[in-house]
Amino acid sequence: MKTSLASGKVRTGLALFGAFILVALLGPWFVTHVLHGDPHQIDYKALAQPPSVMHLLGTTTSGQDVLAQVITGCRGSVMVGLVSGVLATALAAGIGVTSGFLGGRTDHVLNALTNVCATLPSFPLTLIVAGYLTNTGSMTIAFLIGIFEWPGGARYLRAQTLSLRNRDFAIALKMIGESRWRMIVVEVMPHLTGILSAMFLRAVVAGVFAEAGLRFLGIGGGDTITWGTMISYAQQQNGVLRGLWWWFAPPGLCIALLGTATALVNFGIDEISNPSLKYSNRAALRRAAAHLRLRATQRATQEAA
Repeated sequence: MKTSLASGKVRTGLALFGAFILVALLGPWFVTHVLHGDPHQIDYKALAQPPSVMHLLGTTTSGQDVLAQVITGCRGSVMVGLVSGVLATALAAGIGVTSGFLGGRTDHVLNALTNVCATLPSFPLTLIVAGYLTNTGSMTIAFLIGIFEWPGGARYLRAQTLSLRNRDFAIALKMIGESRWRMIVVEVMPHLTGILSAMFLRAVVAGVFAEAGLRFLGIGGGDTITWGTMISYAQQQNGVLRGLWWWFAPPGLCIALLGTATALVNFGIDEISNPSLKYSNRAALRRAAAHLRLRATQRATQEAA
């Protein structure tokens, strides 16, 4: 049987995702030093031109090169996705795992907080808060998306943690007096690696989608070029009605390809993480058994003395 990394789907997903990360890192440099272009430069002689040799993806109604904007906008969109993904995953893991493992009053409080936040529609709430703020840049939007996207993941992680804390290895570690926080970090979190990875990738794409949606609705300033701002400007300048497909189609296609890449990568996450989980279970049980044998030996020595 082929492993996950050997499967065509996962390799394709990793290649696509890696390509987007590479473009995000080197894109602006490539535009400046290789294409010798400027995504902000206005050319009044080439207004709303279709793809050509001079402009491979055409120009906007202001004469700006669409290819240069797509490459430059990759960094802004990916950065928004990564920041919102990290924040949403960290909040979901911290609240969900802590709630499920500690139980008792802590679980009641954190679970109540999660349930209340889960009833709030995240995108409309982000839209309202972002629209209320006077200066809504890309990072502000990223933080808002991350803050409002965590409840669903926290509920799922809590349910998984509730099942983990009653397994043999967890009970054995409790018997030998293992610290609860060390159990969460060292024993429980590795079992959730696959879930956390998939959750992070979904949150990244959700962040990119949400940013594009907010920009399309006119929320946020043009501090940074992103795929969302490109679609927003195309909509404001009636690019769709005028048939300027080369303006709005490329950033939309990039967003769709990024979502496809994360979906393909998710296929292999569970298969990659499962072997390590089995090893972690055995290691925890062996450590607990060794500790219990040591305690039994010490007790027998004391009784003999």
